[in-house]
Amino acid sequence: MNNPQPKEWLASQYSKNYYADYKPLNFVDGEGVRNSLYVSGCLFNCEGCFNKAVQNFQYGQPFTEELEDQIIADLQPDYVQGLTLLGGEPFLNTEVCLKVVTRLRKEYGSSKDIWSWTGYTFEELLQESSDKLELLSCVDILVDGRFELAKKNLKLQFRGSSNQRIIDVPRSLAENRVVIWEKLQAGK
Repeated sequence: MNNPQPKEWLASQYSKNYYADYKPLNFVDGEGVRNSLYVSGCLFNCEGCFNKAVQNFQYGQPFTEELEDQIIADLQPDYVQGLTLLGGEPFLNTEVCLKVVTRLRKEYGSSKDIWSWTGYTFEELLQESSDKLELLSCVDILVDGRFELAKKNLKLQFRGSSNQRIIDVPRSLAENRVVIWEKLQAGK
């Protein structure tokens, strides 16, 4: 597993603006009905990663304006709660992710939520580059931390290992401390 120093891994140096997959109307990548964008590329290389193929920054295909339009259109129904960013590593693909979340906020305001998974911890992201901080400020719920095979637990809610946290990002930023998602099920 890799542990970067602050600002060591810059999206501008690694991202090829590829995505691995897009899944509209899914129920597993966060709360409610969601549209999920899986970006390509990750440097964490966690042992036991369930999505090893998408660690390659050129896996999949280039992100297009047509896909962006499709994602925004797929968010329109009232029953769709929001968008999830995962991969790969969203915070190493900030150009793509910021493009989508900025447009989402412009068109839907806060009526749709944004979830993201990341190998970074919340505290690491606070020391990161301006693009990563901008993306973090757009996210409502962050599942943070590297997957740790020794802490794998399939009973956890929206996480793969017990070190990972589900964080309420707006409250955490406002209170200058990690605030755990209020709907986290005890022991899960």
